[in-house]
Amino acid sequence: MRIQDEQLKRFILDAGLITKADISAAEKIAKEEDRTLSEALVAHGHMTEDDIRRVESYVLGIPFVSLKNMKIDFETLTLIPEPVARNHNIIAYKKTNETLEVAMLDTADLPAIDFIKKKVELRIQPRLTDTDSMRFALRQYQKTLKDEFGDLIMKDASELKILSEDGDEVSEHALKKMAEDLPVVRIVDTLLRHAIIQGASDIHIEPMEEEVLVRYRIDGILNDAMKLPKIAADSIVARLKVLSALKLDQKRLPQDGRFKMEMDGQKVAFRVSMLPVFYGEKVVMRLLRENRSGFSLEGIGFHGTTLDRIHRATRATTGIILVTGPTGSGKSTSLYTILDIVNTPEVNISTIEDPIEYQMVRVNQSQVKPEIGFTFAAGLRSLMRQDPDIIMVGEIRDEETASLAINAALTGHLVLATLHTNSAAGTIARLVDMGAEAFLLVSTLRVAVGQRLVRKLSADRLSYTLTKAERDEIGKKVNLDHVLKTLKEEGIVKADATWNDIPFYHPKERGETEDGYKGRMGIHEVLEMSPTIKDMVMQGKTGDEIEAQAKKEGMLTMIEDGIFKAAQGLTSIEEVLRVVSE
Repeated sequence: MRIQDEQLKRFILDAGLITKADISAAEKIAKEEDRTLSEALVAHGHMTEDDIRRVESYVLGIPFVSLKNMKIDFETLTLIPEPVARNHNIIAYKKTNETLEVAMLDTADLPAIDFIKKKVELRIQPRLTDTDSMRFALRQYQKTLKDEFGDLIMKDASELKILSEDGDEVSEHALKKMAEDLPVVRIVDTLLRHAIIQGASDIHIEPMEEEVLVRYRIDGILNDAMKLPKIAADSIVARLKVLSALKLDQKRLPQDGRFKMEMDGQKVAFRVSMLPVFYGEKVVMRLLRENRSGFSLEGIGFHGTTLDRIHRATRATTGIILVTGPTGSGKSTSLYTILDIVNTPEVNISTIEDPIEYQMVRVNQSQVKPEIGFTFAAGLRSLMRQDPDIIMVGEIRDEETASLAINAALTGHLVLATLHTNSAAGTIARLVDMGAEAFLLVSTLRVAVGQRLVRKLSADRLSYTLTKAERDEIGKKVNLDHVLKTLKEEGIVKADATWNDIPFYHPKERGETEDGYKGRMGIHEVLEMSPTIKDMVMQGKTGDEIEAQAKKEGMLTMIEDGIFKAAQGLTSIEEVLRVVSE
């Protein structure tokens, strides 16, 4: 329910909030611009959005609540998942056995209320709030593990038993019993759940001389999350070994395992790696969100010419599409997104991966097992007998796999694969180094995609424009004229814009988030095999010479794509320069 223009006008005049002349002017503007009176009052500076909300609260009889400095119970807050809370500006702040009070900026957002009603099965009581309250409440999703669960974890840790104080071996039975103790079950469950809430990609559990350090990798940056007493180390490791079906009494050799858990309807797979270190066993867990679908190339950062080149390559029925970059640069996400695009009922898709990160419907996915001889090369050889149309190879690591991938492309298959190099142009030199024949490579390679991940700026960022000195400094690494031309071609800036007209942004620390960033996105370069580049490969030209030609043919390099996205306000220049080293 929204307040009517006449009601709003009457209340404002009765309360003396603004003059009659200002109301008349706003009414005229509202009519001319086809807006509501409240929109016109806000747009032309007579009232703020929060002023309007307070008036609506009074006129409609909806209670107004201020959340500033209110400490919301974390369990109540997370009844609404953070993405929903941010997208719809809605906060769960007070819960009883029958009701849930939610603070909103727009109480007429009925789809959000219906979604929450179905999720929590409580009576929803909407309340109006202001922007500052919403910002303060949303920040509470970012509380640290220590802030939220420190006391609980330390209490549980104090109840853990020491099974061996003199360094003697502990039996498997005793270790299993230790892993099933309620305190350690609660500790591990809390560590895992908070990592999911925080959007972590990895969890590190590191034994040290006096304590156990827990760290989360969030948006590519490793952060300390919690320090636990040394007594907790063996119990936590034993618990994770039980979950991952690993050998409890094997402490001298590395072990790898996997387990799954579900939270708020989200399935997460944990890929577990155990490594013996000086003070015990270090555990690293990679979090893989399952049931991820609906990714689009645009959604992960492709645009303009880079997007067109990928689409052209996916429309081909033969050839190789290579995605390259270091570990953790989003290569798998790009490949799975391309697979999602080409995954139609008319084609048979088979993959050979290490590991299988996301499970996809109608895709036959195989996991390599080198210890029994099932390598990428062996798997690829077997896939060729499975009548595939499209093949995905998790990684080309050696000459044999490279040769088989090229032969698969030559014999009528579309091959998707990853490679570890620093740039798109470097993939060609790397494949030649592996023993790939240049004449076969130019016949099969469609595009090589180089990529990195950069952190995205939070909404409350700090605006500035580049000085001439800053442009000159950045111009040593980036062709700013090419970036500006691309911004104009894609309609991001006006046709007559200069760098003086384009705002850039710094992160605002301790604002909406602690460091001013939230989430990540890709920056890319897509090298297409043009006739000229094919000739250069046949002549044995270097990666630098091939990259220079690709730039002449319009390729936006990774660092240029980063500046392009910084000009859109999506990330910062300093973040791009941190991630891309020239």
